[in-house]
Amino acid sequence: MNVIARPLDIAVLILYLLGMAGLGLWFAKRNTTTEQYFLGDRSFPGWAIGLSMLGTSISSVTFLAFPAAAYTLDWRQLVSNLTLPIVAVLAIVVFIPFFRRGKTTSAFEYLGDRFGPGARLYGTLSFILLQLIRLGKVLFLVSIPVSLLTGLDIWIVIVFVGIFISLYTIAGGIGAVIWTDVVQAIVLWVGGIVCFITVVTQLPNGLGEILEVGKEHSKFEVGSMGFNLSERTFWTVALLGIVSWLTMYSSDQTVVQRYLAAKSLKEARKATTIYSIVAVPTWAFFFFLGTCIFVFYQVHPSAEVAGLDADTVFPYFILTEVPVGITGLVIAGVLAAAMSSLDSSINAISTIVTVDLMRPYLAKGRDDRFYLKWARIIAVIASGIMIGGAVFFSSFEKESMNDLSWIVVSVFGGCLLGLFMAGFFTTRIDNRSALIGLACAIALNVYLGISAAGWLPDAMTVPIHSYWTGVFVNLAFLVIAGAVALVRGRNRKDLSGLTVWTMEGGTK
Repeated sequence: MNVIARPLDIAVLILYLLGMAGLGLWFAKRNTTTEQYFLGDRSFPGWAIGLSMLGTSISSVTFLAFPAAAYTLDWRQLVSNLTLPIVAVLAIVVFIPFFRRGKTTSAFEYLGDRFGPGARLYGTLSFILLQLIRLGKVLFLVSIPVSLLTGLDIWIVIVFVGIFISLYTIAGGIGAVIWTDVVQAIVLWVGGIVCFITVVTQLPNGLGEILEVGKEHSKFEVGSMGFNLSERTFWTVALLGIVSWLTMYSSDQTVVQRYLAAKSLKEARKATTIYSIVAVPTWAFFFFLGTCIFVFYQVHPSAEVAGLDADTVFPYFILTEVPVGITGLVIAGVLAAAMSSLDSSINAISTIVTVDLMRPYLAKGRDDRFYLKWARIIAVIASGIMIGGAVFFSSFEKESMNDLSWIVVSVFGGCLLGLFMAGFFTTRIDNRSALIGLACAIALNVYLGISAAGWLPDAMTVPIHSYWTGVFVNLAFLVIAGAVALVRGRNRKDLSGLTVWTMEGGTK
């Protein structure tokens, strides 16, 4: 589709970006230690952390892909997100006190304390690789509508947006990340509401028509209520959602870092509560927005829209139906969704490379100024890889990009949930048992990954759907590590403060 660049929209977009840059530069002056750069001196209020968590979890993939999913089919992909509040209760009661039990900075410091350096290195390297892949993918996706608006080649947009996000993140640290995320979460909602109003005001019967036509075309369905592991039924997707949220709340550095940046245990719990309350309506709203777009083009058919891919319909609507000037604000919402996700990942990578690799292994015993300098250098390197990855992804068809990112996730991301759950909830599994279980689970993960990629003969391929890979790998780890632990006998390590059974009081 061809869209002519509109100066007023571009001006609105530039003003928004300048505002974000100003916030980053302001925080840059306040970062003189790694404690300030990574955690903002652990002084953030719960409400700001909660909105920042919302912004971080809602990337450009969500802003564009959720409406596309609802436009194409129905709301069944929302089901996994509905399980968030269930897992949030566990995070508030168990996970947050664990991570705040001492002056930790990284989620993987816990793995080192519980299972030794091998588990810590596995968690660190897995997280870094997965986040680098995610950075390139998200930056590529958000560059598509910006390219359409400005008329610039997509690789130019990728470089410009990537450099911009990198500059304020590298300069401002976690302070810039959290406070820009707060603004971006608000802009995200404003952009979505503008699109909703645009649809409603152009339909003869307004909201009632959306509900009527949507129901007529089964757009509000959430899948079959049966339980079938080979299909995405309601309960199957709900189970996968629980596994996904357990992984995020227990082992995702972008989330754990926010637990630690809050000024108290109470504020960290408040942040998670706020996020859990606000996130589900936000996701539901963007699915509803996709239904709105479907109804709009049912009432106002378009030959051009009929020839578009589902992922392109919503950007097309934004650029052709939203009034000039306001379109720039909506595109800012798309950018906000990406920026709040990308800046968090860059900062998290910088944090764990410094804390989990440089301090204990690569550059031991240096002063804090050295680590602060290298934290910024690492953020620069991560940003460069992000830009290169997005340009790389732009040269492939969409299916190729998804295949590549899925294979990497499958092979390198499988055991983190199992490691943290074994650490939190068992006392018998020790360092040696965990490493043996980890080695076996990684081997299984590689096998399932290449099997799903179609690189094995049919006789050697396991007939399971790819979205169960992570579940089976984590279960395999827990079973094998548990069995080895039973054979080895009682764990003789002092586990004070490291499991739910030996948790000490006094967390702050």
